[in-house]
Amino acid sequence: MTTNSAASNVVWHNATVTRARRESQNVHRGAIIWFTGLSGSGKSTLAHAVEEALYQRGCHTFVLDGDNVRHGLCGDLGFSAEDRVENIRRIGEMAKLFMEAGVIVLTAFISPYRADRKKVRGLVEHGDFIEIYCDTSIDICESRDVKGLYKKARAGQISEFTGITSPYEIPEKPELDVNTGTGELNSCVQQVLTEMTQRGIINNISVNV
Repeated sequence: MTTNSAASNVVWHNATVTRARRESQNVHRGAIIWFTGLSGSGKSTLAHAVEEALYQRGCHTFVLDGDNVRHGLCGDLGFSAEDRVENIRRIGEMAKLFMEAGVIVLTAFISPYRADRKKVRGLVEHGDFIEIYCDTSIDICESRDVKGLYKKARAGQISEFTGITSPYEIPEKPELDVNTGTGELNSCVQQVLTEMTQRGIINNISVNV
């Protein structure tokens, strides 16, 4: 197994409890469900609603949320281009560990750069990374402005704010494009569950959401 670690004298240890054995016990595949979109696009709302639906069917899940992660693992990072890259790199590595534990990990991060999302996809095998674009216009995102961030960005109080003074690179070929701007939440959840079912991550069991 290759690694980009700068540490020397490091040897990979192969576990006897493998991912396949964990998945067999869980009765579903481990996977990374990567929600991306502008601030206010509904990433966290959708990720947690999908997790609730998966929990109801007995799936092992965990949501990695952008703000929550910055309270700990990425608390030392700001919002410069360099720090955003490092933020997503760390999240990608952590999401991979969850996936290998047989967990369905749902991530809710703006993750504005295509190159960074591509790097995370490259960490895992084909079919393990499901990119879901929370497709919401900036006008709708700004009208929501739950945290008041757009108002501050417009006033020049926040620099390098995605969509205003920093770019967001729309996914070119996401596995799923969900209209989280005007679509009903339950409908969006069902779209995600259907995608996961079609890709063999979960089995086809109806769930009320």
